[in-house]
Amino acid sequence: MAYDIDEQEQLDQLRAWWAKYGTAVLTVLVVAMAALGGWRGWQWYETSKSVQARGYFEALEEAGRQQGDESIARINAAMQTLRSEFAATDYAARGALVAASALASRNDLQAARSQLEWLVQTKNLTLLPVAKLRLAGILLEQKDFDAALLQLTDPPTPFVGLYADRRGDILAAQGKGAAAREAWTQAVEALGVAHPLTPVVKLKLDALGA
Repeated sequence: MAYDIDEQEQLDQLRAWWAKYGTAVLTVLVVAMAALGGWRGWQWYETSKSVQARGYFEALEEAGRQQGDESIARINAAMQTLRSEFAATDYAARGALVAASALASRNDLQAARSQLEWLVQTKNLTLLPVAKLRLAGILLEQKDFDAALLQLTDPPTPFVGLYADRRGDILAAQGKGAAAREAWTQAVEALGVAHPLTPVVKLKLDALGA
């Protein structure tokens, strides 16, 4: 096929441009395709991990609804897998709360404490305030008062009243009535009259006496 002079010049320019930049263009395309493939592979990997973690979390919930020593073994086994293989997932963090609650209800306070301490160490911003509040409760039951109080520092705004109430419980258990009164008074003020916990805190204040 014959080309006119203008077309031939354009083809010559294209060939010259490709000779100069063709290798670089191909390299960029190869890198881009590899990056796209890697990103899709990572997405698949993350999805797969999430699905697996959810399976262990559901098994944990099911074990928590059961009774007996076998249920404790299943709870611990599920959490061991979540913590060792899926620690970065939300299922592991949520599982720690579920496991701690189930173990505490079975009076296995040390195991419940272990789960909450692990969750606190992960610094999960969503669940950290709840984990610290519950851990303080476990430590109170174990009479580890100083460690319990350490969990209740710098509460986020929605937890100010709850933390103050728990701090009052710990101080009262230590026999520090004046400090407990101050904490519970702060709790009432922070919670507000409409909060369902407020009447309970007021009862604690009344029981404390003058």
